[in-house]
Amino acid sequence: MTRTIAPRLRTLVLLLLAVTGALLAGAGPASAHAALTGSDPAQGVVVDKAPAQVSLTFSEKVAMNDDSLQVLDPKGGKVQVGSPVNVSGTTYAVKLRSGLAKGTYTVAYQVVSADSHPVSGAYTFSIGAPSGTVVSGVGTAAGGGVVGGLYAFGRYVSYAGFIVLAGGAAFVLACWQRGSGVRALQRLVVGGWLALTAATLWLLLLRGAYTTSGKFADVFDLDLLGQVLQTKTGAALVSRLLLLAAAALFIAVLFGAYNRREEGEEKRDLSFGLAVGGVVVAAGLAASWAMAEHASTGLQPGIAMPVDVVHLLAVAAWLGGLSALLVALYRAPADAPIEAAAVRRFSRVAFGSVLALVATGTYQSWRQLGSWSAFTDTGYGQLLLVKIGLVALLVGVAWISRRWTGRLSDVADRVARKVKQPEKEPEKEHVPASKSASGDAKPETGDAKGTGNAKATNDGKRAAQLARQRAAMDAARQKRLRNADRNRFGLRRSVFAEAGVAVVLLAVTTALTQTEPGRTEEEARAATSSSASSSASSSSSGTLTLDMPFDAGGTDGKGLVRVDLDPARVGGNEMHVYVQRPNGRAFDIPEVKVAFTLEAKQIGPLPVNPDHITTGHWSASSVQIPMAGDWKIAVTVRTSDIDQVTVSKNAQIG
Repeated sequence: MTRTIAPRLRTLVLLLLAVTGALLAGAGPASAHAALTGSDPAQGVVVDKAPAQVSLTFSEKVAMNDDSLQVLDPKGGKVQVGSPVNVSGTTYAVKLRSGLAKGTYTVAYQVVSADSHPVSGAYTFSIGAPSGTVVSGVGTAAGGGVVGGLYAFGRYVSYAGFIVLAGGAAFVLACWQRGSGVRALQRLVVGGWLALTAATLWLLLLRGAYTTSGKFADVFDLDLLGQVLQTKTGAALVSRLLLLAAAALFIAVLFGAYNRREEGEEKRDLSFGLAVGGVVVAAGLAASWAMAEHASTGLQPGIAMPVDVVHLLAVAAWLGGLSALLVALYRAPADAPIEAAAVRRFSRVAFGSVLALVATGTYQSWRQLGSWSAFTDTGYGQLLLVKIGLVALLVGVAWISRRWTGRLSDVADRVARKVKQPEKEPEKEHVPASKSASGDAKPETGDAKGTGNAKATNDGKRAAQLARQRAAMDAARQKRLRNADRNRFGLRRSVFAEAGVAVVLLAVTTALTQTEPGRTEEEARAATSSSASSSASSSSSGTLTLDMPFDAGGTDGKGLVRVDLDPARVGGNEMHVYVQRPNGRAFDIPEVKVAFTLEAKQIGPLPVNPDHITTGHWSASSVQIPMAGDWKIAVTVRTSDIDQVTVSKNAQIG
């Protein structure tokens, strides 16, 4: 049995590591769940006089500290005064020093969204006229690097630990109460508790560095830890630790007093008490996620948080129970195999869990996406489609398991119980008393007595050895009989396949919790488009703004490139190029090139290679337009060593 399960468990572990590694390597920094929807001054504008303050508007409320919002002059010096304040709703502002000189200023922000994820970015505006700036590398995406990867892995382990802990305990209480005495199941549930406890402590230590500097050296900074404890996420993690203490007491009773209690009314009462207490503790643990993440902010949080709790409990009952069933099928003792009735009870529990998941998942999908187009146009929607596909696959495999369960008979169990009955020992030959009392019997001497005692001792050892051999043979026979049941063998295979799909599904779900919801992404995109329309409408004042979506393929291949030409007339012009992700956030790419062509006069293409200013911003001065006309403006965007695309638009210049 051990030889059979070992390679299969190694397969599951390798699958877990491969999927987790692929998601962490491909995901990069954690996507923000609050988006910048507006700013004053706006990105790329040139104002006549210095503003008194800079204000930023986000799609939801964010948490800020003294350094969350910085404004830097062309030499990289800070020009903000005091700390940022919440002026109204989701708008935050910081005062600026008076008497600012002309030039290009950089606004950098790093905040924490209401659903606990770090948000960062940067943009530029100019006073009087654009200028060069030494500022670079500010506003890079928060939550990335080594700390971001470790934090994501900690989240995965915490979800897995909760599922195994809650689902495994529920399986024992609701489906197979005799399993409380099975050592393999005990180790599984205790392992889930240890994993969740260790991951929670790890996340608490990482949280400060994850949301601020991103440096591993800050993991053990006590000042940062103190700040984390004052946040909503810190309170949720501490609450989870307190609930885990109650869960430890629950486990001790389940595998201690409950296991030793004989069947009867007292055990039924204890079962009821454990069930009520277990549901309360499990719901509290699930609420520690719901109160600090997606469900706690945005649309209908009062409904979303209870729905999220039910969703997590249903996942635990299904996938955690599935892991317990897998262990029971492979590791239960030969003399106490899991009964077909217990498997059928779990099948009913799993079916109810799937119904709950469909109902709660439908609501969550509507709440996070908001439109059908978000399924394909946003990263969250695309990842959600992958999750839906995996759930459908898991349900399909579960249907196969359900068929095996329906065919599963108790024949092997009955035979095993029959084999367990001790064989009758042959009756000893009856010696008549008359014969034993006859004169032929000789009285025992001292030597004869000693020889008899030694023989009796040897016979006792031999009998004990034979008993052990007989027990081993009985166990082997029970194992062979149980494994000979083709229905039980088929169930093992299908449950193992379910567990493999569940490992991948959990990894995708963890990545989904770190991805910006589609509704937020579309709102940010709409706000960006509105800002672009506003900029375009101001072109009559002399500035030409062109927005061109691009898709170069590969990672980070999609986005929007914006070209600002001022004053868009014959002669010298100032040109600014901005590159944004589909959600409106600026990001850097290896190369941007611009070319102007007046096809009617066969002039051009006139190449322009702008200089990189800051994240997602390039600029070129003295761009010469030789004559008025309908010019074609082509922008070549290279997003990697091999991914490149050219997009173009025509515009009247001069």
